[in-house]
This record gives sequence, C-alpha cells and structure tokens, in this order.
Amino acid sequence: KGFLVEKRKLAARPASRKGKLGKHVKFVREVIRELAGHTPLEKRAMELLKNGKDKRCLKLCKRRLGTHKRAKAKREQCAMFLRAAARKAK
Repeated sequence: KGFLVEKRKLAARPASRKGKLGKHVKFVREVIRELAGHTPLEKRAMELLKNGKDKRCLKLCKRRLGTHKRAKAKREQCAMFLRAAARKAK
C-alpha cells in the first residue's frame, strides 16, 4: 500500500457550493409562486394525484419535462403542494 500518511483536511472549494439555493433566490421564488400560482402542468398533476393516479401523473410529467428524474421531482413537489393545502384546510 505504501507509506501511511495522515489525510489532509482541505478547505471546501467554491465549486462545491454550486447549485445551492440562496436566501434571496428562495424568497423571490416564493413571492412569484404566491402571485402567479401553479402552472397548468402542476394543476393537472395535482388533479391526477387527488384521484390516486400516481403513475399517470409521472407519465405526464415525464412527457412534459423530458427526464424521469425531473418527472419524479415534479410529482413529489405537486404531492407536497397537496399536503400543504390539506394542512392549511384543517
């Protein structure tokens, strides 16, 4: 294996922060969401989820968004919106 050395603790590189959501951007997106509401895709997806058609919702999202990963994220986001609305209704 070679000479055993202690692993150096390196400082975090700026590139490791890439894609992290900042406070200001998060706030702006929340304001826009509040004003504009949901997109037609999200409205349709939430309607499908209400009726228990999870797979159909995923297929719709995949068709519109292009990838399976993005579709799963969108479906989860729509489910989260529904849960939040149910919580607010209580």
